[in-house]
Amino acid sequence: MTRARELGLRVLGTTSPNPPVGAVVLDAAGAVVGEGATSPPGGPHAEVHALASAGELARGGTAVVTLEPCAHTGRTGPCADALIAAGVARVVVAVPEPTRLATGGAGRLRAAGVDVELGAEQAAAAEGALAGWLTGVHEHRPQVVWKVATTLDGRVAAADGTSRWITGPEARAAVHALRATCDAVLVGSGTALADDPQLTVRDAEGRTADRQPLRVVLDRRGRVPTTARVHDAAAPTLVSRAATPAALLAELFDSDVRRVLLEGGPTLAAAFLAAGLVDEAVVHVAPTLLGAGAAMVGRLGISTITDALHLQVTDVTRMGGDVQIRLRPTRHTGWTASTGGGS
Repeated sequence: MTRARELGLRVLGTTSPNPPVGAVVLDAAGAVVGEGATSPPGGPHAEVHALASAGELARGGTAVVTLEPCAHTGRTGPCADALIAAGVARVVVAVPEPTRLATGGAGRLRAAGVDVELGAEQAAAAEGALAGWLTGVHEHRPQVVWKVATTLDGRVAAADGTSRWITGPEARAAVHALRATCDAVLVGSGTALADDPQLTVRDAEGRTADRQPLRVVLDRRGRVPTTARVHDAAAPTLVSRAATPAALLAELFDSDVRRVLLEGGPTLAAAFLAAGLVDEAVVHVAPTLLGAGAAMVGRLGISTITDALHLQVTDVTRMGGDVQIRLRPTRHTGWTASTGGGS
């Protein structure tokens, strides 16, 4: 299952609105004979890729999948039927299917005599590659990942407005890798005007990646000129005049966006945080002090320590001379680790 989760992460950002699923097929003796992950929309699902890789060795074996195999026919056929046809004897699933459209795969497999286990390492799978898709299923909006680079004293720019570069090349490379896992990258008009970012995915040599997320600029007053770099031909761009973060996310959800990287400045970050619409934070901290300048987040309407917004640290990684901290707000709907269930 750990390997299946890794395979799902490899295709994160390429499958929306479909879930990024990973699958591993073991032969009857327990050896890995096939692996697969979800293709972009219209292509084969993870189970089909893994079964094709395994061939006849799948017969009598086990399929390990991060999401319950589907039982419906959409752009592709039911994965449950493909597993039955391949002669798989056992299927181990992390996350039970939460949608009415695709549910029923486990029942169809059992009816065909296949042993099915649901809920294996469910929390880890639900909090991994599937998190954005599950947010869409349960909250009808994209998952929001807030990325910020800050000094040790919480500044994102100096007093004169300069901000390049707060962090080093390793942290900047990590940002491009993070962008590649998202369907959209979001900034406000203030950031677009102050920094003129291109918001593309690039490698260490500055070469633009083949696949680019949607660039989104929240520009209610039409301030960003057409000459800004976000309007170049390197990637698609959406300019939104949505009145609230929730309205913007609804607009993006309707465009099949399931995972958004929020790279806006302090004001936009505060608006999303105050609305409870940040699901994860990725903070790059440089061992630098400025003493003045823009803070990493604007006003949250908090006046007393008892009302502070608390976040839970999920990972700390050194990146060159900087530190990356991943956090999740302790506020959450609770569906992530408890989706579905059953045996």
